[in-house]
Amino acid sequence: MKIIVIGAGIGGLATAISLHEAGLRDVTLFERSSAIRGLGVGINLLPHAMRELTELGVAETIAATGVAPATLSYFTRRGQAIWSEPRGLEAGYHWPQLSVHRGRLQLALRDLAEARLAEPIRLGHRLIGTTSNPDGTETARFATDGGDVEATADVIIGADGIHSALRAQRFPEEGAPPWSGLTLWRGITRIPAFLDGRTMIMAGDGEQKFVAYPLSETDADGRMLVNFIAERRVGGSGDADWNRAVDPAPIAELFRGWSFDWLDVPAAIAAADEILEYPMVDRDPLPRWTFGRTTLVGDAAHAMYPNGSNGGSQAILDARTLAFHLAGADDTLSGIDDALARYEEARRPAMAALLAGTRATGPERVMQLAHERAPEGFSDIDEVIPLAERRRIATDYKVAAGFLPELLNERPSLTPPRDDSAVPATGARG
Repeated sequence: MKIIVIGAGIGGLATAISLHEAGLRDVTLFERSSAIRGLGVGINLLPHAMRELTELGVAETIAATGVAPATLSYFTRRGQAIWSEPRGLEAGYHWPQLSVHRGRLQLALRDLAEARLAEPIRLGHRLIGTTSNPDGTETARFATDGGDVEATADVIIGADGIHSALRAQRFPEEGAPPWSGLTLWRGITRIPAFLDGRTMIMAGDGEQKFVAYPLSETDADGRMLVNFIAERRVGGSGDADWNRAVDPAPIAELFRGWSFDWLDVPAAIAAADEILEYPMVDRDPLPRWTFGRTTLVGDAAHAMYPNGSNGGSQAILDARTLAFHLAGADDTLSGIDDALARYEEARRPAMAALLAGTRATGPERVMQLAHERAPEGFSDIDEVIPLAERRRIATDYKVAAGFLPELLNERPSLTPPRDDSAVPATGARG
């Protein structure tokens, strides 16, 4: 089975590696950029994603670039504690949670893909269209510096992000991603360690929020590298440039007064070397992902708000699920069609529900409830949001996202059974 993957971001690289490790060795990865530079800031890989990376044999390589948070804690904009829960191994998972620099993760996956795939990643290839052929194959057309080129495969997988060209071909009337009214400023800063040095924090409410988590261990001076997201509802149209660098000082001013006993928020923002501005956007759920023998994964299929820190993890789950079903299919047209249908059945309804949950702020709802019920603060959080309600919000989100500990730990593996002796020896380079 010949497979084309479009897009060498987290989702596309994970898809290519997953297909290869599932025994599908005729995989070619196309990327529109002329180089993979590993840009971005922090990303969280939740235990369900770390399970898949572990079973792919790449978790140790990736873990060496990040930090495993032990706790997730929510606070008001005054720094009052609302809810705290253990994370990763401390929460009873068989796999950790990992906070990493997105660029380092992408480069690590790129290196793994280059080492394992039979062909190098084809850079500088921008998808301009696909065509279904009479024999059941699919042909992709790419624009390159040397002119348009074509490639034909049994399956084409669109992993080309929130501005997916393959999605746009299937849904040409969709337009730009809808804006939430919120703007995000993301950055990395080196500041004194806060709390225990292994806690991810979220403070604020639906109008303004600050998220921070360590990307390094505490150094000899008691400082650590921290990823942060500053978020605020602002006026305008939401058509801000993506990845636009802005001056930290005005953003720090927006958070004046957010100085807690354990963290000085404006100082953390002001200390950043660079801050990137993003409109907080997502995509409406689709009625279908698969057309012919083309389908979508990751943000191309279900871009969602970062509430719950789940986007990258869900792309990895898409990759593994799709590879699992394609590996179990024969090379007949009906076999491929059945595999794609089973992939979409397993993932699309769940992602539509999760997308709706993130629009309702997901597990961060506890912060909004605290703001609505006690805008001037409180002396006892249990009188504002009872413990049972806080637990239910946290549990409901884990169920929707697929990482409730007892369910994840017992879920069957997405590694397909196969006879390695039947796989051609020409599959891997290096």
